[in-house]
Amino acid sequence: MIDAAIVGLGRWGRKLVEAVQGRSARLRFVRGAVRHPEAAREFAARHGFALSCDLAEVLADPRVQAVVLATPHSAHVEQVVAAAAAGKAVFCEKPLALDRAGAERAVEACRRAGVALGVGQDKRFWPSMRELARVVESGDLGEILHLEGNSSNEVARRHFSPWRAAPQESPGGSMTATGIHVLDAFVRLAGAVRRVYARHYPRRDPPQLLDTVAVLLEHECGASGLLSSVRTTPFFWRVHVFGERGSAEAVGENELVLRRCGEPPRRLCFAREDALRLELEAFADAVEGRAPYPVSPSQMIEVVAALEAICRSMETGAPVALGARLAA
Repeated sequence: MIDAAIVGLGRWGRKLVEAVQGRSARLRFVRGAVRHPEAAREFAARHGFALSCDLAEVLADPRVQAVVLATPHSAHVEQVVAAAAAGKAVFCEKPLALDRAGAERAVEACRRAGVALGVGQDKRFWPSMRELARVVESGDLGEILHLEGNSSNEVARRHFSPWRAAPQESPGGSMTATGIHVLDAFVRLAGAVRRVYARHYPRRDPPQLLDTVAVLLEHECGASGLLSSVRTTPFFWRVHVFGERGSAEAVGENELVLRRCGEPPRRLCFAREDALRLELEAFADAVEGRAPYPVSPSQMIEVVAALEAICRSMETGAPVALGARLAA
């Protein structure tokens, strides 16, 4: 059992706690750190852990083996570095950083300290996405030619927080909230991204956010990609991988459609699983050295590098090639 501290108890921090507290034999929360303890005191008491408004105090607690960060995006890198320096393993909600340099710094801090680093990409743990990855990795589809994906939902309207609409905290429209999950899937399935061309189409200002994002991607392997996100619309998830011998399409959490040349489509349905619990338990396995965390350090960096390039392309209106300086 890993004794962890939760840092940040907004909507998502509370969901992470509820996913494992009293439900998992692999990880539990024994401390919490928040900026405004009064707002979270009842929640912490209900789940059996003490609160602090001082992260340094939590990091100094010898009981705490790991920290879970559910904090604003711009705080992630410094908090990861501080936790690693204190010898604590770190699970950081996505995005790990807002630029490649920050992601590299976070990854290196954990490597140097010898502590595990996990990133919150819960969609990887959906049954549909696990099966999609298995099909792609098996080679059944042949050479991967193209990927399409969309992740859209109503969260921005139903749970609006000002920092989530601030360009310095959440650049790229809905990319840091929903689009990054599709981007992570693309990197997992087709490898690093070489070039992007992205557009952001705002329709309505905060707090009644309404906008769309469209991204054309080119992967280093030669595969093309189309990524889109709509804010706000009822929940929808789709990642479709096209190969020379067929395609596989994950729809939502629990459904996969397989299409092979010369065969009728096959629709596979899977039982629902708690992806948040699974990702935190995978992190616990990494802390204990049982297995590497499913998102590799190189993938963490590649996703953030592509995110940075997408945001740059939106700003300039031009394609952006990924490289040391993300030059267009």
